[in-house]
Amino acid sequence: MSATVLYTPDVLALAMDLAAYPLAGDLPHVAEARSATCGSQLRLGLDSGPDERIVRVGISAQACAIGQAAAAIFAKGAQGQSAPELAQARGEIRSWLSGEGPMPGWPDFDTLAAVPDYPGRHGAVLLAWDAAQEALSSLAE
Repeated sequence: MSATVLYTPDVLALAMDLAAYPLAGDLPHVAEARSATCGSQLRLGLDSGPDERIVRVGISAQACAIGQAAAAIFAKGAQGQSAPELAQARGEIRSWLSGEGPMPGWPDFDTLAAVPDYPGRHGAVLLAWDAAQEALSSLAE
């Protein structure tokens, strides 16, 4: 068993913060993602401005506290981001989780510092970025 603590008070507080981003029915870019490793899932809605940067985020999650905390971290940092920037962040997160890259520079991501030691939670961390990539795929066309 790993010596690092996964569910810290900061992680649990972030999971609670997700309630500030309800999934509204008028968000035009919507997608779902599910973690094959733990069964966590979420539905994500995004709205973008004329410059195709994110202006609003909504999330409905049925996920572990790590998945909820990661989704809250996504929601807090996604505003103002473009689809390519979100895709880049997703790649950085995947690289970090696999031990091949540094911790991503996404705001508050250091709260999840223990996650690489828990491979069963890697999919939960990526849920919001995976759903965002799918939801925004039409913007790249």
